[in-house]
Amino acid sequence: MANNNEKMSREEAGRKGGKKTAREHNKDFYEDIGQKGGEKTAKEHDKEFYQEIGEKGGNKTSEEHGKEFYEDIGEKGGKKTAREHDKEFYQEIGEKGGEQTSKNQDKEFYQEIGKKGGKKSGGDQD
Repeated sequence: MANNNEKMSREEAGRKGGKKTAREHNKDFYEDIGQKGGEKTAKEHDKEFYQEIGEKGGNKTSEEHGKEFYEDIGEKGGKKTAREHDKEFYQEIGEKGGEQTSKNQDKEFYQEIGKKGGKKSGGDQD
């Protein structure tokens, strides 16, 4: 910390102000300013902005974490989803996924995945 004869750095002043704000305000205060900030950001930025920052965040996360990190969070998310949804939910999303895949893929795609499935199950699919 700066002594009385020196000016405080911006970093030090910011840290000091942040600590004081944290002492003086509660969770509701932070939720309120977070919501206001989010609403203002949404008004000022378009879809491309969010895509860009999402990509940057995703790239940074993938640089900092390995395969095990993604396996762990995927497993946790899958378990939570399974607890919160029933059979009909999975039927509905499966149907939507199947319809979308059929729109985007051709006959060769299905032939290729059929071959792969046949090989995994031990069938002779050549």
